[in-house]
Amino acid sequence: MRNMTSLRNLAVSICAAFAILASGCSSRSIASTSSPQKVTTVPGMPPVVNPSNLYSEAGPNKLSPTASDALPRVYVPNVKSNDVYVIDPTKYEVVDHFKVGKNPQHVVPSWDLKTLWVANNSEKRSRGSLTPIDPRTGKPGKTVPVIDPYNLYFTPDGKYAIVVAEADRRLDLRDPHTMAFKFTIKTPGCRGINHSDFSIDGRYAIFTCEFDGTLAKIDFVKREVVGYLKLSRGGMPQDVRIAPDGKVFFVADMMADGVFFIDGDEFKEVGFIHTGVGTHGLYPSRDATRLYITNRGSNKVHGKPHGPGDISVLDFATHKVIATWPIPGGGSPDMGNITADGKTFWVSGRFDGVVYAFDTTTGSVKQIPVGREPHGLTVWPQPGRYSLGHTGNMR
Repeated sequence: MRNMTSLRNLAVSICAAFAILASGCSSRSIASTSSPQKVTTVPGMPPVVNPSNLYSEAGPNKLSPTASDALPRVYVPNVKSNDVYVIDPTKYEVVDHFKVGKNPQHVVPSWDLKTLWVANNSEKRSRGSLTPIDPRTGKPGKTVPVIDPYNLYFTPDGKYAIVVAEADRRLDLRDPHTMAFKFTIKTPGCRGINHSDFSIDGRYAIFTCEFDGTLAKIDFVKREVVGYLKLSRGGMPQDVRIAPDGKVFFVADMMADGVFFIDGDEFKEVGFIHTGVGTHGLYPSRDATRLYITNRGSNKVHGKPHGPGDISVLDFATHKVIATWPIPGGGSPDMGNITADGKTFWVSGRFDGVVYAFDTTTGSVKQIPVGREPHGLTVWPQPGRYSLGHTGNMR
């Protein structure tokens, strides 16, 4: 009887093994289907709804009630003509323009999505300012004096605005509404600090140091620099964006002509992929399956018109480039963002005085003339519960 029982158990085990083989299962594939663990965020930060996709709440047309009230517009800051051009994205034409402060670099959605801030850093001067735009009307408000605001971010809890004072190698944290100064985080080892993104839990951010060829990791809980990381090649890192699962940061480098992969927790380089000449901006698709990468067409800070600029499309799952969108006659795609429906990628043509509107299905492009040296444009409204800054790092 005992022998018969043993034989039956052996038969059941053999059948189960064959069933697993037939279905193509393995311990790895079984483990990969398990639900990711809940993310413990910093206090005050909205919860991560889907740990496998931190962009889940910024999906196609997932507008917040606040953003839903905004006019559909593209706001283009022109560094050399000191103004903002306003484009109606449904007509592909300029419908307004207005003067702002000296050297406007980026148009930045506020954390609460109620204001668009134009960062006027007054290059090579000790002055600077932020100009608010009301997205419901598209009109500017009273400019606020702020020292060296090359770029602007917000802490994940919405408590502070982070003014990236590039020339002074520091981050000035301010009231996110009035821009009243609160405190500074000094970054002495980060020459040319400019772009950033936060970890999935909001504890730290990685900033690029454009003129040192390094990255800076900053703990925003302890309010201190954790360390600096020298990149293995290139030497002029630009934009930063985190992967949907929060495991890797992508860093564009305009001298390396490609994108570095960085393990943020361990703060180490784990990969690199070539994309094109002068790799610059990084923008996740609305469904978080692809990363749109701008290649500015020059390794120089001040390039020439009609360069070999293009757009690379990277697949998040494989970390491979799956498409390249050329610009007929050449161009210089720099910074931008994507429409709420995910169908159009708007990008400034930095050295060509135009804005590009790429069809994200076909890669075809339209061009609209704007002011002198267009830079960090934003598209508004965008989906998401809150903005971490730049031209719309939405979550």
